[in-house]
Amino acid sequence: MTSFDASPQLNVWRALLALAVVFVMLATTGWTALRRQQDTAPLPASLSAWEHGRIGGHRLPDPDSAPAALARFFASLTEVQRVNLAHRFPLAVGNMNGAPVELRYRANRLALGEAREVERQRMRDERLTPAGQHQAGRRMNRFGALLSPGRQILAFDPSGSGRAAEVLGDLREAERVSVVVPGVDTDLLTFQRTYRRWSAPVGMAESLYAAEHAAAPSTRTAVIAWADYTAPSGMGMEAATAMRAEDGAVRLDSLLRALPGESRVSLFCHSYGSVLCGLAAPTLPGRVTDIAVAGSPGMRVETVSELRTHARVWAMRDADDWIQDVPYLEVGGLGHGADPVSPGFGARVLSAREARGHGGYFVPGTDSLRNFAEIGVGAYRAVDCAHGSGVCRAGLSDAATSGRA
Repeated sequence: MTSFDASPQLNVWRALLALAVVFVMLATTGWTALRRQQDTAPLPASLSAWEHGRIGGHRLPDPDSAPAALARFFASLTEVQRVNLAHRFPLAVGNMNGAPVELRYRANRLALGEAREVERQRMRDERLTPAGQHQAGRRMNRFGALLSPGRQILAFDPSGSGRAAEVLGDLREAERVSVVVPGVDTDLLTFQRTYRRWSAPVGMAESLYAAEHAAAPSTRTAVIAWADYTAPSGMGMEAATAMRAEDGAVRLDSLLRALPGESRVSLFCHSYGSVLCGLAAPTLPGRVTDIAVAGSPGMRVETVSELRTHARVWAMRDADDWIQDVPYLEVGGLGHGADPVSPGFGARVLSAREARGHGGYFVPGTDSLRNFAEIGVGAYRAVDCAHGSGVCRAGLSDAATSGRA
């Protein structure tokens, strides 16, 4: 739900709420087909090669090990050995939570170069339709853009519609880290846009990073554009259920547990991304201090207390956002629960003036972006509450003065 105007499709949501039995059938067969496709994809192939690999005469650790265990493994290696692994298994290392972030950046540059060459060859493949060749060209150009000097790609998977994550700033030295979690229709081709720039994950992160620097120039910050989950496509069945969000919540938790240093972390979850953040909330590591949702269709609970999280929960919605007309309920697995900006939910409700619809929360100059930035740097007393009240700041002090910096 990142980038489109879906008011004509609101009736689709209402219809989907009556199709729980059909969903179960579709989800079961669809998920089986998806798993079969993934079994032969590049990332699983790289992980399989890793599982059979050795270094210094010893087997490599299980790539699904806890991030802390993988971090200890990489710390035990020499620099030459780490680089060797990145060259042998670029996709595996580039997506491995626990590997040093600089090594992941290096591995993903290698993986992007290989993926770009694959698409270059597909552009000339006469077995493809003209549409298929055109799509290959788009993907080749996207991979080339991600290879631009200075870009720090923390995750990259070319399989299917693809996944990616990018870091702005120095993740190892940051005092505060913000993670942008986008909604539906997010993939490699929509990871970054020229048109409606601020509604795409990279644009959201760039805007937030600049706003945080303006809010607190002396605070070392980093922002992650995190599109490293398979988001639903469009306003169909997947967007009305939590299936994609459940998988994404596990992936988000793994990322957060692998972050270097001791920085405090804030999550900024847009649209369907807030469903994912709601599911992730109960098990988030203690370093996550804030969860802020914008344009949310619900967080799969009825109240903040049901999220069972230690983090502060913030919510906002622009007055022109069509998401307010989505049914805020959950029936048979369809729908996402209560409205996070409703008084009964219990979130700290922020102003979103000037956000202009569903995709405008990260546009420079908006109250929504300013509020996100203040939360990101821990300046809680500077946020603007909804309706001109100060209730969302009740009981709060700035992080730097409360021992939570």
